[in-house]
Amino acid sequence: MDERLSDAFRDPVNVLTLDGIAEVAGAAGASLLLVRSPLDDEQGAGPLVDAPMDAVVLVGCNVRIDPAVAVLRRRQIPVVAIEADEIEGAVPVQLDNRDASRRAAAYLQDLGHADVTVVTLPLDAARRRGPVDDDRFASGIAFTTLERLRGVREVYPSAVAVETAGSSVEEGRLAGVELFAADGPRPTAVIAQSDLIAVGVISAALDAGLRVPEDVSVVGFDGITVDDSLLHRTPIRHLTTLVQPFVQKGQAAARAALAMLEGAEPQPASFISELRVGDTTGPPPAVR
Repeated sequence: MDERLSDAFRDPVNVLTLDGIAEVAGAAGASLLLVRSPLDDEQGAGPLVDAPMDAVVLVGCNVRIDPAVAVLRRRQIPVVAIEADEIEGAVPVQLDNRDASRRAAAYLQDLGHADVTVVTLPLDAARRRGPVDDDRFASGIAFTTLERLRGVREVYPSAVAVETAGSSVEEGRLAGVELFAADGPRPTAVIAQSDLIAVGVISAALDAGLRVPEDVSVVGFDGITVDDSLLHRTPIRHLTTLVQPFVQKGQAAARAALAMLEGAEPQPASFISELRVGDTTGPPPAVR
């Protein structure tokens, strides 16, 4: 993982993915060791150099992982990478981040939205906040973040993007405060790159006196169970979101790792997200 472990376990996506890994590994009698790859390590490998392990599943690959993979290959340790760039020596477990985001954007376009903003996950280990200009986009290395943004821009080529420092309700709220400031132009729809970010954006919209979805539509990504303590102020009960199969991703990763340990051919895997329409999207105000 490229996060602090305490932060990683606050994100339901990581927890559910680890559930899938643990289910398959546990059934095979294997134990799990959680290791955070330090972001300030110049070689990008950190404890992977000498940690006791037989196989590695890389989760949350939002930094360059090829140095780490190189270390593991020298140790002849099998590697599985969940949602990462293709790297020689790592078995991929992929999600349709780009195509799923394109489908969400197309759905908003069909509703009549023309002014759509993307609130992104971090683009790199720096975890900055603020607008994503061309230079920032070009320097980004977070695979999932970039793929989801590329998918939206296949439908909205000039879509504004705002980066957060992580997947949390507070990060989404901070981004939303800037988006819905009274003295600036406001998007009619926001595509958030996680459900937690989406909930924060909705909170900021409500605080700004906006209605969801009458004044602004919000789409998330993940399909997690969202605490309704925020949404009780509205008729909203379900986010419009892209539901991804977290547990199945983890299971596939664990099966690939175990296959390599047994000398069998590991099977790469690819999963598809499903657009689930909830209460947070509708036509823009101009076409109601």
